[in-house]
Amino acid sequence: MTAADTLISKLDKVKRTGKDRYSACCPAHDDKGPSLSIRETDDGRVLVHCFAGCSVHEIVQAVGLELSDLFPPRLAGDHARPERRPFPATDALRAVSFEAIVVCAAAAALATGEPLSAVDRERLLQAGERIQSALSGAGL
Repeated sequence: MTAADTLISKLDKVKRTGKDRYSACCPAHDDKGPSLSIRETDDGRVLVHCFAGCSVHEIVQAVGLELSDLFPPRLAGDHARPERRPFPATDALRAVSFEAIVVCAAAAALATGEPLSAVDRERLLQAGERIQSALSGAGL
């Protein structure tokens, strides 16, 4: 069983989004829809990114794993190059599609003169943070 298989077996609503790429509900927060992106690299590393902002440490802890469980054992003299863009922009866009709806709903309310409640303002700020996180996660 690979490191990716181990992680994926502990997640809910896992969906394959491409070769060695998956989305799932993040175990580190109350996730209603998949906001976690998972990618297994050719050298066996498992990259995870929660577009809601959870850290990789929170994610692995929530499923009872260690950060080292996401990486294959290093061989002597192994110097892997860092990933330039670990997640494609399409994964980031898919992860924030709901956040865009939140922003549009707030904009529509404001356009008609309807004030936003404190809860709505907080949710709008959260949507902005999640969109920014997706851009960062996609390397943009």
